[in-house]
Amino acid sequence: MQPSLLLLIIAGYFSVLMMVSWWTSRQRSDRTYFDGDKKSPWFLVAFGMIGSGISAVSLVSIPGNVGNDHLYYFQFILGSIIGYLFIAFVLVPTFYRHQVVSLYSYLGDRFGSVTYKTGSLFFIVSQSFGAALRLLLSVKILQDAFLNQLGIPYPVSIVLILGLIWLYTHQSGVKTIVWTDTLQSLSLLLVLILSIRVIIHSLGYDWQQLTNVIRVHPLFDWFNFSPRAGSNFFKQFISGFLITVALVGLDQSMMQKTLTIRDQRAARSNVLTFSFFIAMAQTLFLILGILLYLFAEQKGIPLALQNGQYVDTDTLYPYLTMNYFGKIGVVAFFIGVISSTFASIDSCIAALTTSISYDFFRYVERSHEDRVRIKRWVLLGVNAIMFAIIMIFWNNQGAIINTIFRIAGYTYGPLLGLFLAGLFTRLELRQRWVPIVCLVAALLTYLLNIVSSHYFHFNFGFMNIAVNAALTLLFLVLIRKSNAHGRSHRTNV
Repeated sequence: MQPSLLLLIIAGYFSVLMMVSWWTSRQRSDRTYFDGDKKSPWFLVAFGMIGSGISAVSLVSIPGNVGNDHLYYFQFILGSIIGYLFIAFVLVPTFYRHQVVSLYSYLGDRFGSVTYKTGSLFFIVSQSFGAALRLLLSVKILQDAFLNQLGIPYPVSIVLILGLIWLYTHQSGVKTIVWTDTLQSLSLLLVLILSIRVIIHSLGYDWQQLTNVIRVHPLFDWFNFSPRAGSNFFKQFISGFLITVALVGLDQSMMQKTLTIRDQRAARSNVLTFSFFIAMAQTLFLILGILLYLFAEQKGIPLALQNGQYVDTDTLYPYLTMNYFGKIGVVAFFIGVISSTFASIDSCIAALTTSISYDFFRYVERSHEDRVRIKRWVLLGVNAIMFAIIMIFWNNQGAIINTIFRIAGYTYGPLLGLFLAGLFTRLELRQRWVPIVCLVAALLTYLLNIVSSHYFHFNFGFMNIAVNAALTLLFLVLIRKSNAHGRSHRTNV
């Protein structure tokens, strides 16, 4: 496909986003960027969060990973549903009761300023890496598709995409993002359904034949009960629960839009509705994965293997799209990449800007002029950090989604431990030790996983986050104030 057509698609899509940005920015205050003036319709937020929750990583990593991990990711999806129930009925009421803008101010209310800033810092590190890796994958896809043909080097491409996101979000932030994400989620779901339809048509099967072929395919395996496997059912299910609580419920970029809803009841409805949408979309991605490998087998397309595992699985979907699925498939795929990229990265940038501004620069206490200056420079700094991380990880190979979850296990684990201690214990902490405890817990989790894998052939897999959170809780108990009875759980949540 001609690069000019793909550029035209991007230009048209971005023009629509700019129109939405103009419309939502007509009336705004200093807080609009961060809390959307508390006027977002809950059903709009729920549907729009699909785009933020999926990203280009899900678009290519989940289907590609089916070749090595079958449909075992479904076990993770089941656990995540329980995680969303926890978010809706425990975290949402807590955050509304404390009237937070930055989630981590809850830790300040519960424990004090050192714990508050420690939790916020772990989020900033986690989100910076997660967002940068998502954007990295999107840029790689666009580079291979047409930007290399135009002679545009990838550092310039990264700057251009970050600049486009800045243009439509820098004024009204999350207020604009709630509406643009709705448009992008709709585009993403339509693209997913259209892609599946194009592949089925290319395979030449009717629905009955396709169902029969898929059911007997070696990859059609939903559950793994091998105790030592990283994809073991119980590891995946528990990880799905904990990672959802941490990466959604304790993640500023995901919860910030929920907190723009006026009241707690509507916010809870938003989370429950979103959980249905996202589980459905992720399951469709797994089905798409089987179809991709089935297509490659039927057409005799060689796929690279190393030690019995497919390599560079993130490139499978883009490669087949560009070479076998025709113009409709190409257009659909790139609309999906663009919409998922903008929907996930814009939320991350707004969340990082919010957390840094509120948690470290006392945004609320500043004058109007200081607020404008703080937001401008923090936003610039966030973009610079993301650029640097992408450059460092540019040569990363394998499924990006696995890299993201591995990093999350080490960085979100202490954050999860801190919130669980706040919500379900009466601990009062000697705060100067909290940063050390969180770092030691993450490091010890890393070492335990190496030892377990090497000597016992037992891989924690995504369970890193559970081990990390448990170690954090244990160490928090060790640094509790022995002469303090603490405050009751009920009065603090």
